[in-house]
Amino acid sequence: MAHLRIRKFNTKETYPEQKLDNDLSQAVVAKGTNVFLRGQVSQDLETRETLYVGDPKLQTRKTMENIDLLLKEAGSCMDHVCRIVVYLIDIRYREEVYQEMGKWLKGVHPCSTGLVVPALARPDWLVEIEVTAVIPD
Repeated sequence: MAHLRIRKFNTKETYPEQKLDNDLSQAVVAKGTNVFLRGQVSQDLETRETLYVGDPKLQTRKTMENIDLLLKEAGSCMDHVCRIVVYLIDIRYREEVYQEMGKWLKGVHPCSTGLVVPALARPDWLVEIEVTAVIPD
């Protein structure tokens, strides 16, 4: 593997009270060229239209689709994600957002930080996800 995943864990063990199953790492030592994605939201990348207003799960799915597309355009892919930062406007969305996000990152073990913020740049956005990845050698 191109990256060293340090202290891998699964959220089933860390957060047993929540229905989560995400593979994460405390640290990732990466080789190659870094890819830093702007925080992604549930927006059509061509029209900038916000999609799935009011639905955190579908907003997360569209956000992850955007991340997948942008990484491929950059010459990388989800397997090379090293760090994610998740911004939520309501802690009650955490479980369904992380469940959906975890489907896209199964087996990847990125470092992850989650924040609850009072608002995002647009009032219809419920979740924003920022990603750092690398382009493999």
